[in-house]
Parts: sequence; structure tokens; C-alpha cells
Amino acid sequence: MSDDDFIGIGAAARRFGLAESALRYWEKRGLLHPAQRRSSWRLYGPEQLHRIGLIKMWRESGLLSLDEIEAIISAGNHDWRDAVRDRLGEIERQQNRLANAKEHLEHLLTCTDENPAQDCTYLRKMTAEYPAR
Repeated sequence: MSDDDFIGIGAAARRFGLAESALRYWEKRGLLHPAQRRSSWRLYGPEQLHRIGLIKMWRESGLLSLDEIEAIISAGNHDWRDAVRDRLGEIERQQNRLANAKEHLEHLLTCTDENPAQDCTYLRKMTAEYPAR
């Protein structure tokens, strides 16, 4: 690999639309390690840039927390699948809550009562059943 394959922290941060402090923080947490250091310069190569892209994608999409990302990318961690399974379970619970919220709001839009919070029989039924859900 030539020196042209490595970029500094500022260029890496700009490439991904991140603050340099985010990359330093990820390094402090052990999520990212520069390929090289020259004096006080952090230099990142293709593998580190790939990792930065993964971390950014997983964080910004809401897929994974930094702790979960750490579990997945830590070398020798055999429990990473557990972290992914746990997160999948959380996402399924969120999907169920969102589906219920969507159903509720869609009905609310079709409610013909002047004061649906007080007069709608569907909403009364929903609140009567709510503690059981």
C-alpha cells in the first residue's frame, strides 16, 4: 500500500460527513484504530474507512448502538450474534408498537364523532383493552 492510500483524520471525517471528534471518540472506545500514526497524525487506510462507513451507517440508521457495534466488530467476540438477536427483538417490539399506533391513528382519521376522545366507541373499547395489551 502506498502513502496515497492513507488519509488523515480531517479528510476521513469530511468523506463521511462526520466531525473529527466523532472519529477520536470511536478510537477512544476501541471501535476504530488508525492504520498508522506519523508524529501526531492519524492516518486511515481502506480498511479503516470501511469500518468508519459501517459505524456511521449502523448508527445513523438507528440499527445499532455503539455498544452493539463494539460487540459486533471486536475481534474474537463470539457473542456478537447475541447482540444482533437482541437488537432484532427490540426492532420487532418497536414494529408492533408502531403498527398499533398506525392502526389507532388511521381509525382516528375515520372517526365521525365530533369529539372522538370522548364519544368514539372504538376508542373506548381500545382503552378498556389497553392494560391487557
